Amino acid sequence: MRESDVTQIRINSNLVGIVGLKQVMETLARDDAHLADDEIGNEIMKRVSEKNYIPAQAKELYVNAFIREFRKHLGEPVDETPPEGLRVLVLGPGCAQCSRMEMDVREVMAEMKLPGELLHVTDYSEIGKYGVMGVPALVINDKVVCVGVTPHRNKIKEWLLAAGSTIPSTHS
Repeated sequence: MRESDVTQIRINSNLVGIVGLKQVMETLARDDAHLADDEIGNEIMKRVSEKNYIPAQAKELYVNAFIREFRKHLGEPVDETPPEGLRVLVLGPGCAQCSRMEMDVREVMAEMKLPGELLHVTDYSEIGKYGVMGVPALVINDKVVCVGVTPHRNKIKEWLLAAGSTIPSTHS
């Protein structure tokens, strides 16, 4: 693992990239996993602050997110509140088909003016959590809708419309 690897973590409802987080967590897991959560969070904060900008007013949010990510890193159960709204994942190593699917989904979401989160997951251990045996795969709101092919844009639109109708409205 490179020291410059970026790991995305959720701070409130935003994804934030943190440089070197995995390396810090591996070192802490090996040497200091016995520490209390607040000590772990503060130690991660101290170490990642050397290479990342952490806003002072958001320090507590980051510390809590670091503790959550560390517990996940150790394989412990973590209570996570899923983000609201549409959540779309493209699963695949970054091949041409995977990149094509990501671009198609992004364009369809833009055409439909659908707000939501679109992530391209390339980590094989994360992909494996969805139980898919082929790539690219498309996951909409935690439901695998397509595996092993790049679907036509009309099919993507159909899936997004169906998923969008199941999302509670945040408007009054």
